[in-house]
Amino acid sequence: MALIVHKYGGTSMGSPERIRNVAARVAKWHKAGHQMVVVPSAMAGETNRLIALAKEIDADPDSRELDMIAATGEQVSVGLLAMALKNCGVPAVSYAGWQVPVRTDNAFGKARIMSIEAGRVLDDLAAGRVVIITGFQGIDPGGNVTTLGRGGSDTSAVAVAAALQADECLIFTDVDGVYTTDPRIVPEARRMKKITFEEMLEMASLGSKVLQIRSVEFAGKYKVKTRVLSSLTPPDIDLAQEAVSGTLITFEEDETMEKAVISGIAFNRDEAKITVMRVPDRPGIAYLILGSIAEANIDVDMIIQNQSVDGLTDFSFTVHRNEYQKALAVLEAKVRDQVGGGDIVGDTKICKISAVGIGMRSHVGIASLMFRTLADEGINIQMISTSEIKISVVIEDKYMELAVRALHKGFGLEQQPGHVNDGEAV
Repeated sequence: MALIVHKYGGTSMGSPERIRNVAARVAKWHKAGHQMVVVPSAMAGETNRLIALAKEIDADPDSRELDMIAATGEQVSVGLLAMALKNCGVPAVSYAGWQVPVRTDNAFGKARIMSIEAGRVLDDLAAGRVVIITGFQGIDPGGNVTTLGRGGSDTSAVAVAAALQADECLIFTDVDGVYTTDPRIVPEARRMKKITFEEMLEMASLGSKVLQIRSVEFAGKYKVKTRVLSSLTPPDIDLAQEAVSGTLITFEEDETMEKAVISGIAFNRDEAKITVMRVPDRPGIAYLILGSIAEANIDVDMIIQNQSVDGLTDFSFTVHRNEYQKALAVLEAKVRDQVGGGDIVGDTKICKISAVGIGMRSHVGIASLMFRTLADEGINIQMISTSEIKISVVIEDKYMELAVRALHKGFGLEQQPGHVNDGEAV
């Protein structure tokens, strides 16, 4: 039979009862003859509790020690799940990331996986055991425990699947798949049976919370067959039915996908815009502004430079809202004197809306339809960014839900792929 990796999020592991349900589900797959590896998150709310506890001791905790603390949530989860599986009559063994080991760099709080040694796990699988590995964590070259950042258990699961050359990685969540947009905003949103890795990567990077972006990058790079499905179904659901449920993230486009010009509408409330006014329009200005931002380990998203007037221009970019004040401080401290120019201004009341779809490659008029739809709702566009399969705009955040609903309807996403709207295939 197949080697399968299951990943369960914090909600799925949120109580002893839910852990028993996870154990029953894993046991079902194991008893069907599959070799099983499970990567669980900490119990819901546990990581936040641990971080808050650390900050009661030190408002600005040391990053190494914070990783030591935050990593313990997953260690509790794997131990409890191993116990629950043994109570089901299934042999199981749990490992922390450093025991596998999962090797990472030393960027505490957002470490990147460098390699995973599969030998120990493969030996256990050959002996008939279910192997349970902590998500979210690893060990750096100095032997320090590291964590991968928010959503890191998704990345751990896909990386483990890649290292083991697993047949499939199933990401069990509290939703039943990937939707055309958030159903809480658009009740007509439709669950997709398939989505390409390229589209899923764009959706994840643009604010979709279903999968962590680095997990999608791993899956695409190593061609790990990945499926997103619900852990809230009964654990004894027929295995054949469960194995084809949810949303499959695929490597290859097919004819059905080509009919869908736009696959989904993504949005992100967590952005802030910064503008450096009236800077000299000359070579090297972009580097002077963004170089210091990069050195401060601040990620920049959208960038726009206005037309030069009298040799001066306005330079705008977006950052995560949590890093907005830090970015402003960096600009004031390191950039103003070097760049010159006028005021440095910012806006935290923005959001980003994106239309994503591989069909953009072979269809024209997507941008014009998007802009017309927003104009019809009286929504002003502040910034525009495009790639081969996406168009993103920055707008005032108070219009976010209106924009998402209008674009979802404008592109006919409540319909099955191939729907035609105003003479244009959408």
